[in-house]
Amino acid sequence: MNTETISHTPAASAEGQRNHTLALTVSYNGAPFSGFARQPGQLTVQGDLEDALRLLFKRDVETTCAGRTDAGVHALGQVVSFDVDDVDIAGRSLPSLRRSLNALTHDGITVREVEPKKLGFSARFDAQAREYHYHLCVDSTSPIFMKDFSWFIPGGLDVTAMEEASRHLLGEHDFKSFCMAASAEGKPTNRNVREISFHPETVMGENIMAIKVVGNAFLHSMVRTMVGTLVMVGKGQRKPGWVAEVLEARDRQAAGENAPAQGLVFWRVIY
Repeated sequence: MNTETISHTPAASAEGQRNHTLALTVSYNGAPFSGFARQPGQLTVQGDLEDALRLLFKRDVETTCAGRTDAGVHALGQVVSFDVDDVDIAGRSLPSLRRSLNALTHDGITVREVEPKKLGFSARFDAQAREYHYHLCVDSTSPIFMKDFSWFIPGGLDVTAMEEASRHLLGEHDFKSFCMAASAEGKPTNRNVREISFHPETVMGENIMAIKVVGNAFLHSMVRTMVGTLVMVGKGQRKPGWVAEVLEARDRQAAGENAPAQGLVFWRVIY
């Protein structure tokens, strides 16, 4: 296979056999969507993508994503995989497939890449790590351009204290305190966070503090709860060492608030 076309040998595959795997790199503005995962009667990113694939291939196509995002959370580099057969791809190039998907999907979605993968590739299970960025606006006045993509924190933050606090979250821990309580019931809540770093940025003249979080995987609302907890430290409402106590408690009530969804971007997947 190459990046322009998908090689296929119709005589070599049985009817209906899926003998190619494709991966999409997808960006989306999460505001109009009820999250990534398909839900009956709701506009979701997965539902919209699968509707477009159904129109293209004239059959149902089941997709797998690298990581589900909540309602209102954005993505720059979400990865979505699915299997196709020779009939699906006959006469199609990868660029033409990308153009078709962008024509058929919601305006809040952009398919940036369509790539051939080894048969059986899974966007979820083959991922080694996920990277998220959370954007805080630290100006003294409310943002205009980043209003829908950041959490406005007037009065500034003690980033040094936040950095100290964040070190308690590095490595493998039970992150039950940082997960939506209902979704943690009966499920493993250990995760490995390999990086939390803070990056001042200027976006269209507005001052942003981007918090980069990289881990093997994340629990429901985990990054947003981590950010909400660190912001309490940055505001001086808690000492940095408090974060270790929150982690040890294994109780969602011990942590800070969920940071607003609009500040979070699923940045990229590492394979």
